[in-house]
Amino acid sequence: MSKKALAKKLGISRSSLYYKPKQKDKDLALLKEIKEVMSKNPSYGHKRVAMALCIGKNRALRIMKLYCLEPKLKRIKPKYKIKKTKSKRKNLIKNICPIAPGVVWATDFTYIKYKQYFIYLATVIDIFTKQIVGWHVLKNHNSDLVKLSLFDAIKRSEAIPEIMHSDQGSEYESREYVNLLKSLGIKVSRSSIASPWQNGFQESFFSHFKLELGSPNRFKHPGELVEAIHKQINYYNQDRIHSKLKTSPDKFLIKYQQTFKSLTEQANSSTELVS
Repeated sequence: MSKKALAKKLGISRSSLYYKPKQKDKDLALLKEIKEVMSKNPSYGHKRVAMALCIGKNRALRIMKLYCLEPKLKRIKPKYKIKKTKSKRKNLIKNICPIAPGVVWATDFTYIKYKQYFIYLATVIDIFTKQIVGWHVLKNHNSDLVKLSLFDAIKRSEAIPEIMHSDQGSEYESREYVNLLKSLGIKVSRSSIASPWQNGFQESFFSHFKLELGSPNRFKHPGELVEAIHKQINYYNQDRIHSKLKTSPDKFLIKYQQTFKSLTEQANSSTELVS
């Protein structure tokens, strides 16, 4: 049977017999891009992959399901039991949504088990930009650890926040640390006792951080581990897409500063025209 006769029998045009679907080629091209993103960012799921490639999340999900792609690193979300407890200090950020950087910072520290001992990492996060603006690593957890992370944050950001939020750990409740905050004119905010979700900014960061840092025992020397900690924090700030920001914290801050500068210039020029 000729192609003309076959097309007529099928009720389609003859040209349709020569049609080759292009979707598979498109999918394979996108698959390559997705694999590249996931190799550089092993904890990325379909939402962050979509943001990185500027495509729809459903499209990214379809390709990842089609070719059985899953993030190499998956975190287990902690489950908290809500407890009604009284605290010495109030949670000042409970109903606050900052609209600028350098207004509200949150701080906390975590331990990293390395061979036969522990290394402690204290961090300070800007609630608006989600940046880790300061951090410090010590072998002990005391007031020095949290003070040095604060000094680092002030030095890096060249700013002093209005409010500093933390849990009620003895390091943060020490007279030395509280007096330091007061001397800098910073208001003290605390989570309620046994209420880690009230400092979810830091809890979420540490959860992702430890997962992406990997096993600390793979390093032969503690100095290598400390270097890896610094690199991981820089990766978080500079490159890792934050799901709420749709970009990395550093890039979000740059965009904010550019927008603020543009709006300020427009306001100034409008004022000059009026005067």
